[in-house]
Amino acid sequence: MSEPFFFNRGRGLSVREIAALTGAKPRPGADLDRRITGIAALDQAAPTDLAFLEKAKYAPQLSVSSAGACLTTERYAGRAPAHTSVLCVGEPYRAFVEVARTLFPDALRPSSLFEASGVAVGALVHPTVRMESGVTVDPGAVIGPRAEIGSGTVINAGAAIGPNVRIGRQCTIGANASITNSLIGDRVVVHAGCAIGQDGFGYVMGATGHRKVLQVGRVIVQDDVEIGAGTTIDRGANRDTVIGEGTKIDNLVQIGHNVRIGRHCIIVAQCGISGSVVIEDRVILAGQVGLADNVTIGEGAIIGARSGVMSDVPAGEKWFGYPAMRGREFLRSMMRLRQWVSENDAAGDGDAQHGSGRGGGDDRRRRS
Repeated sequence: MSEPFFFNRGRGLSVREIAALTGAKPRPGADLDRRITGIAALDQAAPTDLAFLEKAKYAPQLSVSSAGACLTTERYAGRAPAHTSVLCVGEPYRAFVEVARTLFPDALRPSSLFEASGVAVGALVHPTVRMESGVTVDPGAVIGPRAEIGSGTVINAGAAIGPNVRIGRQCTIGANASITNSLIGDRVVVHAGCAIGQDGFGYVMGATGHRKVLQVGRVIVQDDVEIGAGTTIDRGANRDTVIGEGTKIDNLVQIGHNVRIGRHCIIVAQCGISGSVVIEDRVILAGQVGLADNVTIGEGAIIGARSGVMSDVPAGEKWFGYPAMRGREFLRSMMRLRQWVSENDAAGDGDAQHGSGRGGGDDRRRRS
């Protein structure tokens, strides 16, 4: 049961081929004909595995590793044992990722859970659905009227595709995902359990009850987007919710109605994005960030983990904290807070010592 049999290893790559692929420079003594068929961490690698070393923290592991080959920098190359073929490169982890993508191409996106080909028995596909050649639909998937599915797309078991939804080419829609009122581009990956295109959360509140605001917009997901498991994206109310090209969204993210997310953004797990937020290109939201409604996050901005953003963030800035503030302001406030705590702790210790002395005298007088 210890064999990693979920992804086929294939023939692998020689060390020579890995060097050519990554532009790495083999160290003297490297066995360029050694065949590498897998990847692993330094402390778990076997003679057929490729590992990497980029940080000093893990350098001691290299000297005792059984890895057949290792991508690292000149700084650490001398630590490798004789049996490990060392390849020196400027960015070892980036090179390692390129090799991994070549060794395991099937892992780049989820495939059919049923290893189906075409529309499997047990899938429910409405007669008006338009599908290009090469679409795979697993058992238990449901595709509604007038939906359109592009070639090479895989619809996993239990997924529900609503009426008029359009899904591009080479996409994967994960198990039990729900997609309604949406237009999905090419090469999009929607992982298991996502809900895309449902009602946004909007009510006119009143003393006698809350009146629902109609949500009649769409969700538009552009090319090369990846959406993590359990993420929800609400459709727009009076305009579209848009996810820009190349953006990567982690698991368990909530994206409200009318949100516009730019290109090549990174949104980490458990972020909550309120309605009508604008996130410009190449923004990074770290884990558990919360954005208030109608704020704009400028191009290239970075929001630190667990920050709560209540106002617009200018382009290129780093904001942290709750409520979030500019990085330098946050660090200054933390320094002042630590100084205040330290001063008050010292003052408290002094008061305690004086109080102890007075208390002792009172006790002695009572005893006399």
